[in-house]
Amino acid sequence: MNKIGIFYGSSGGNTESVAKTIAKKLGVGASDIYDVCNAKAADLAAYDTLFFGTSTWGIGDLQDDWEGFAASVGAADLSGKKIALFGCGDSSGYCDSFCDGMGKLYRTVKDKAVVIGFRSVEGYTFDSSEAVTDGLFVGLALDEDNESKLTEGRIDAWLAQLKSELG
Repeated sequence: MNKIGIFYGSSGGNTESVAKTIAKKLGVGASDIYDVCNAKAADLAAYDTLFFGTSTWGIGDLQDDWEGFAASVGAADLSGKKIALFGCGDSSGYCDSFCDGMGKLYRTVKDKAVVIGFRSVEGYTFDSSEAVTDGLFVGLALDEDNESKLTEGRIDAWLAQLKSELG
């Protein structure tokens, strides 16, 4: 597998926990995991594959630390890179903006790199999401507030899919 860097923004700890779980399952070391509040755009260059994780706050807002870093990502040269997205949201309390933050990240990178890891919306209950394109989530959608018992299985299935997409 290619060299992987995991970049996440987390206010409540759920997205950080998911990022570390993904890293452990992929064998990605701590030096290749970045909280975006401390990351620099130059950090992106060292990786062939980038994992970007965010939570969604308020009614569809991108996680605060991503607000500034997303602009740096948008300005970076990501040609030749693959990007996998994951997001945490609340499908019950914010069913009309579930994982919208992940959708915002997708719009930032979709024309700059190859986005991989699209997932079916089957098995999720929500009304609307900016993270859905052509009937698929643009990455791994998780609900740690209401469906945490499904997280491990969803991560495992997504990573199995990504391994085949990465070749």
